[in-house]
Amino acid sequence: MTEPTTPEAAEETPEGPKIKILIIDDEATFTRMVRMNLEQTGRFEVREENRAAKAMGAAKDFMPDLILLDVIMPAMDGGELASRLKADPQLTNIPVVFLTATVSKNEAQDAGFTSGGYLFLAKPVSLQNLLKTIDETLAA
Repeated sequence: MTEPTTPEAAEETPEGPKIKILIIDDEATFTRMVRMNLEQTGRFEVREENRAAKAMGAAKDFMPDLILLDVIMPAMDGGELASRLKADPQLTNIPVVFLTATVSKNEAQDAGFTSGGYLFLAKPVSLQNLLKTIDETLAA
């Protein structure tokens, strides 16, 4: 018989616990697509939040290893939300990567660009570039 798991327990892979990713973006079709692509690798446990106002609570409940954050959202933009995340003692050490349509792939290039200490990736981002960015960000 297996022991019961708590909601906070990360799922396991043969390599260890799955990496927990929180995607915060007001476009539900985008977050669903990214979640499905990441989960298909078998390496990630992914949660979506499509309302910026609920993002802080979602981050505290899930305690992700990394947050993928949209820049432009109704009610609160990604920059303001990132500042709030970094100001919270429980969430301050969680890396944030911005996914945005406000820069072109030429501006961001495949590896993205950094501004204000945050990495920005241009939407749409390939799964290959997203995986590379996640791995490099978590290894830093």
